[in-house]
Amino acid sequence: MAEITGFGPFRHLRAESASHVLHYQGARLRRSGRALSFWFSSWSASLAEVPLDDREAAMAFHGRTADFQDVLVQGSLTWRIVDPVQAAQRVDFSIDPRKGVHLKQPLEKLAAALSQIAQQHAVARVQSAPLRELLAMGPEPLRLAIEKGIGGAGLLADVGVELVAVRVEPVRPEAEVERALEAPSRERVQEEADEAAFRRRAQAVDKERAIQENELANQIELAKRETQLIEQRGTNARREATEKAEADRIAVESKAAQSRMESAARAEALTAVEGARLALDRERLEFQRTMPPAVLIALAAQELATKLQRIEHLTITPDMLSPLLSALTDRAAPNELPRGAGR
Repeated sequence: MAEITGFGPFRHLRAESASHVLHYQGARLRRSGRALSFWFSSWSASLAEVPLDDREAAMAFHGRTADFQDVLVQGSLTWRIVDPVQAAQRVDFSIDPRKGVHLKQPLEKLAAALSQIAQQHAVARVQSAPLRELLAMGPEPLRLAIEKGIGGAGLLADVGVELVAVRVEPVRPEAEVERALEAPSRERVQEEADEAAFRRRAQAVDKERAIQENELANQIELAKRETQLIEQRGTNARREATEKAEADRIAVESKAAQSRMESAARAEALTAVEGARLALDRERLEFQRTMPPAVLIALAAQELATKLQRIEHLTITPDMLSPLLSALTDRAAPNELPRGAGR
């Protein structure tokens, strides 16, 4: 909006950079340009301000599809004025010379005209297809139909307007129809969710079974190893017992051999001693055989005396002494004869 200040009958206008101002005095165009600033007389001047920035017009309307289903089409049109002089000639952009506001609503008029053209072509496109096809195609066919329809209507060139962009939202059917159409999709999604949950449960069961099988395999392996350990312990015990028995046998055999050797040595020593004793006894017997009986008796008495510790009673009879005395007498007689002969 232009800024207008007053000083008596004269006014000063200052336009923004996005506004094109046309200054008429009488029937003649005195000034025309963008972002103008000038003085003018409010008694004789006629002013028009044409905005040059982008404008957006919303649109929302209902249409009926080829299968008689009511749908809602929503979107927006972005447009701008590229020929302000042509636009001012076709649409009234006059402003109040005192306040700087439009006397009418030119922008709303242009937006309504564009929306009506868009609605006309959009409804025609909606009527040419059934609901499912429209929903499957999406908003792009409608957008192209609106853009092509507005471009071919001739309004843009007549008023110096350029269409910048057309945006169309997806077609929306009635709530009940939309729920009915969404039901198979919801059911399919639910089935997919159920299948996914079933697969997850199946995977969980498979994992649990795999874990149990792994634990069972570990238990079997541990049992096998325990059996092997028991067998190895038995083998070690048998080997230890065998080795101990072999060691004991060797020790016994060694001890027996040592005993035999000691017995043989003792027997040999005893044989030698006994042989020497027998030889001594034999020699003694031979010696005693040549000795007189009296000597033998004396030796026997001497031997007996060495063996006896104490003599309680000693009995000597005449029968014992008679032979001894006779023997002594017999030995003494020859010794006495020489002594008598010498006298």
